[in-house]
Amino acid sequence: MNRYLKFPGAALILAALAACSGEDQAPAQDSAAEPEAAAEVQVAGNPFFAESPHYFNFPPFDLIANEHYQPAFEVGMAEQIAEVEAIAGQEAAPDFENTIVALELSGQLLNRVSSVFFALSSAHTNDDIQALQQQLAPELAAHYDAILLNRDLFARISALHESRDDLGLDPESHRLLERTHIDFIRAGAGLSEEQQEQLRDINARVAVLETRFSQNVLGEVNDVAIVVDSREELTGLDEALITAAANEAESRDLPGRFVLPLLNTSGQPSLASLQNRGLRQRILETSLSRGSRGGEYDNLETVTEVLRLRAERARLLGYENHAAYILEDETAGSVGAVNQRLAELAPPTVANARREAADLQQMIDDSGEDFTLAAWDWAYYTEILRAERFDFDESQLRPYFELDNVLLRGVFFSAEHLFGITFEERFDLPVYQEDVRVFEVFDVTGETLGLFIADFYARANKRGGAWMNAYIAQSHLLGSRPVVGNHLNITKPPEGEPTLLTFDEVTTAFHEFGHALHGLFSDVRYPSFAGTSVPRDFVEYPSQVYEMWAVWPEVLENYAVHFETGEAMPGELLDKVLSTQQFNQGFATAEYLAASIVDQALHQLAPEDVPGADEVMDFEAQALEQAGMAMDEIPPRYRVPYFSHIMGGYSAGYYSYIWSEVLDADSVEWFLENGGLLLENGVHFRRTLLSRGGAEDAMTLFRNFRGRDADINALLERRGLN
Repeated sequence: MNRYLKFPGAALILAALAACSGEDQAPAQDSAAEPEAAAEVQVAGNPFFAESPHYFNFPPFDLIANEHYQPAFEVGMAEQIAEVEAIAGQEAAPDFENTIVALELSGQLLNRVSSVFFALSSAHTNDDIQALQQQLAPELAAHYDAILLNRDLFARISALHESRDDLGLDPESHRLLERTHIDFIRAGAGLSEEQQEQLRDINARVAVLETRFSQNVLGEVNDVAIVVDSREELTGLDEALITAAANEAESRDLPGRFVLPLLNTSGQPSLASLQNRGLRQRILETSLSRGSRGGEYDNLETVTEVLRLRAERARLLGYENHAAYILEDETAGSVGAVNQRLAELAPPTVANARREAADLQQMIDDSGEDFTLAAWDWAYYTEILRAERFDFDESQLRPYFELDNVLLRGVFFSAEHLFGITFEERFDLPVYQEDVRVFEVFDVTGETLGLFIADFYARANKRGGAWMNAYIAQSHLLGSRPVVGNHLNITKPPEGEPTLLTFDEVTTAFHEFGHALHGLFSDVRYPSFAGTSVPRDFVEYPSQVYEMWAVWPEVLENYAVHFETGEAMPGELLDKVLSTQQFNQGFATAEYLAASIVDQALHQLAPEDVPGADEVMDFEAQALEQAGMAMDEIPPRYRVPYFSHIMGGYSAGYYSYIWSEVLDADSVEWFLENGGLLLENGVHFRRTLLSRGGAEDAMTLFRNFRGRDADINALLERRGLN
């Protein structure tokens, strides 16, 4: 989701490599190697060396083998370096076409292999992919540095930038020239040769460390999965999940036992239903210990070095710290603006959370139990309180949230009504794993808009969380239409059993499809601006808006039907679901805000102030204490050693979700004011915002849609913080 898919700044390319795994490497090969030498690599039968034969250039997953990646990367990097050197060294005076557009057109082979490789490194990795990731991290960092720090190329870009208002460019082209110049500057193009050499060393090292961190997170999740000896200990857990746990144990050669895999978040879904308090404690304490318990997957040394190197790089580039560097180019604009927003939200959030904690403690006391509410009790007693207060619990909802109904009659249904688009499943296109599905998306005119990949189930070789990938970005310049994918981590039920979702999983499905629509509706000329290529604190906004349709009565009534009887969710249960929108928001906001505050605290440090490996966890605790966010009952949503967001594209950017939610909540108000799920509303949202990607300033797009600047009051009301 970087702004520049081809030329992310030296710091930003590391975000694109966040899914890499790796250990220390030998020095990277010279990325500017002669293309003749690279051409000696065996290419016969390699599907990356030509456009895909499939519809809309859909990735040829059926033809791709592990051995195809490295030759394609080697030749792709060499080809792009040759293209860039030709641009930089040409005798013709620089103009927009022979410099900026030529850059947009370069690197086609590298883009093809990168989009598939890095998507599968997250969604369906294996030992060969992980080994290649180790090698690629520093090589690709060096490759992009070779482009972004090319002095002759930067001289041409600077000359064009100086005369940009006299070139007669259309608005999108004018913006592309400005953004190219800014990104080259931010990548270090204006530094001295000595400084650039320091920068190259930092970028290569950080790339290796970030890949190591990512692999450690995945390895740790698999390593510390919770092994349970008896079915009795799992009392309260859904029967289908117990069966899945038994099957997982069988797959690990643990017959007769049960294995509960962990998600990447601190809290775990099973905590809401397990009656065994000791098991709940073991699950949460194990989850919180990940990456900081010593051993093969410990991430503390890695985190410390990454933080120090990022701080050194920021100072080299003229910034006070890494956060200042990152936030300058976001809609927030500055460290001060983000700190102020987080500080404003912290007191009412904690007050709300403490009220919720008091209610839960009262429930424990009233039940005759003699213990103080702990973090591993929160989800369990929250569900009991929900049942008492609203006369229902999450287990009553699951039969009405069958996956296909949620997808076809919920997610797709809302898009059909709001935007006039339709969907048809394709069974003729190859997929990389048997559970993956593909849908052709048709525009309101009947013309094909793009292709949508749905990959919903958790796997041991798939990273945690949920995300959207653009396998092919839309671009009029390239004549390409979008191929995008949503990747979730829903526990797959036993064979023949229905996939029943939690309400959180339903919301996640709508959220990620909001990202997918951002990619599918893209209508820009230049691939650098396609789809979600927008500031990090803006990219979550459209997807968060789309969550509203999960509880929109017309949509909810359509998909919330019993998986066995087909009967609609009872009206009174539906009303109870809608009435709980502010329930437990103190907890939800607090765990998120805590992680955001830690992220900022870590990235606002000078190099000399970065804590040592044995001090990182103490620093986390101190940062929360100083912000007034320390609550033992509510740990941060992610702790530092498994905080994958900040080792990827969200370093100094995890605040983005709450920043975007200000825009989201205000936009939901607009939809409510204008009649909700109406085609004209969707057309307006698509035309003014979703289709424009990064081709215009993000906040200008918001104002074009909303008609004014955002108002924070809608967010405060939504979360019960007003």
